[in-house]
This record gives sequence, structure tokens and C-alpha cells, in this order.
Amino acid sequence: MILGFVFSSFYAIHHKSPIAVLSTIAAYSGEKEQMMNDSPNRLECDISGNKIVYYSQGKGEPIVLIHGITTYSFIWQKIVPLLIKKYNVISLDLPGCGDSDKPLNTDYSIKNHAMLFNEFVTKIGLEKFHMVGHDLGGGITQIFAVRYPDRLFDLALINSVAYDFWPVQPISALATPILGQLLLASLDFGTFKMIVKRGLFHKERVTPKLMNSFWRPLNTQSGRKAFIHFAKSLDNQDLVKITNQLKKIKLPTLIIRGEKDAYLGPELSTWLHRTIPKSKFVNVPTGGHFIQEDEPEIIADNLIRFYQENKDET
Repeated sequence: MILGFVFSSFYAIHHKSPIAVLSTIAAYSGEKEQMMNDSPNRLECDISGNKIVYYSQGKGEPIVLIHGITTYSFIWQKIVPLLIKKYNVISLDLPGCGDSDKPLNTDYSIKNHAMLFNEFVTKIGLEKFHMVGHDLGGGITQIFAVRYPDRLFDLALINSVAYDFWPVQPISALATPILGQLLLASLDFGTFKMIVKRGLFHKERVTPKLMNSFWRPLNTQSGRKAFIHFAKSLDNQDLVKITNQLKKIKLPTLIIRGEKDAYLGPELSTWLHRTIPKSKFVNVPTGGHFIQEDEPEIIADNLIRFYQENKDET
């Protein structure tokens, strides 16, 4: 049953030749690579001997954006411009993702990611900030919030993992020995496009340029190895163990769910809203899993309103 689901999820598209696929990738990779490396907002810092790449734009109270698995800082590209008029917006590539270093001797569990993230914000001099997490980034945000609540103004969880409802297919299959290697080795650009397209409500937004952003880390051997290592490190007990702490959290919390999220079901956001005291829940009917691409204005508007409401209450 599981094998059938996994292999159907990774069904390869064979009507395009390998040359056509590689041409599509090459047409955008050079442009994207140059744009990212030349960005005046691109910064680096060293955490535990490894390079972390991050981007900082705007002035005001800091907002730190945490991506999930299969993505990196690019996933916030439509939201950042909507926030920088009032806030200093920081987005980073987590260890093993994007342009950050990809050591395979580092624990990529969300529990350890939260610890490394604490080193990161300390290193760049952040004392207190707004934290926003998507997908696994939401799990990192939950752990950070219960361990370091004094460092946060508030937290926002967008299509976030929760409790023991994760990991889900096809990510959980990648953690399986041999099978994970086989699946990732057979994953081509066309197959991955199917996975991304399933994660969006507005299917027409799956453009070649967007696909190149998703695909770029997986187009290298080091990126693929890090991706499997990330999947193998995942343990839902990291979140199960903080359940009682989440029930006592006093930080203002915003939970946003894309109603058409094909990967994480409604039970996750429902559980979070029920568990975290006085949390605010927003349902977005036209949002898929990658809701940052589907409805960036709705996400940004809700974040700004949430921050302003919290400030008015203090």
C-alpha cells in the first residue's frame, strides 16, 4: 500500500527527452544563480563551523522567516517585499538547504535545527523578534518558542507540522533505507514538477522560473544527499514531547492554513489551535501547501494585522 502510493507519487514523466529537461533547467539556472549571489541583501555567518546564508531587508522590528523541507529562503520571495516597509525581514537557508553548507555529520532533526537557529539569531545580534515558520519550519518555531520564549514577540505557524501527524508521504519514504536512495535517484525534473504543482492551488503559477528555484538544490549530488539526510533525521517525537509546554505558552500565536494543502491535512492546524492558548486561526480557501506562492498578499496582510493587534494590546 505504502510502496504503491510512493511510486505513484514519484511517477516519472517520459514524454520529454532528457535533453529537453536539462535545457529547461539550464535556461534558468544561470540567471537565478547570478541573481542570488549578486544580491546586496545576501549575507553569511558561521554556525558550528558551517556557513549559513541569509537575507536581510528593511528596517524595523525583526521578522525571521523559517522554511520547511523541499524549499529554502526563496519560498518567501513574494512575501518579503510586502513586509519590508515596516519591518526588518530576515530569511535564511537552514543547514542542509539552499546555499547554506550541507554537512552530513550534522543532526538535521527539527529539535537540533531549533538549537542551531538559536546560535544563528545570537550570532547576527537579534535580541527579540517575530518568528514565522512554514511546514517543518513551523515545527522548529514551536520548539524554539517553548525553549526561548523571552526571545520572541510572537510566533506564526503556516501550514505547519504538528504533534505526531507527520512526516507524510513522500517525505517519510525518503527516510527508508534503500528505498529513499532509489526514489531520489529516480526523481527527475518532470516528476518533481508534479509534486510542486500538487502543492499549489493556483496551478498556473508553476512556471519554469519557479520550478528552477525549487529544483536548484536537488540538481546537485550534495543537495540530494542533504535532502535524504534531512528526511532521515525527522522524528515526530520532537514535537510530541513539547505538547505540555505548548499548552502553557503565553506568546501570541497565529496559525494560518491553506485549505487546499494537499500534503498536510486540516487536523494539524486544528490540533495546534486547540492546544495553544488564545491562538488565532486563519483559513485561506485559495491556499495550497506552498501558500506563499498562492496568496502572498493574504499572508502578509494577516501577519501585519496580527503584529499590530499585539502591539495595541501591550
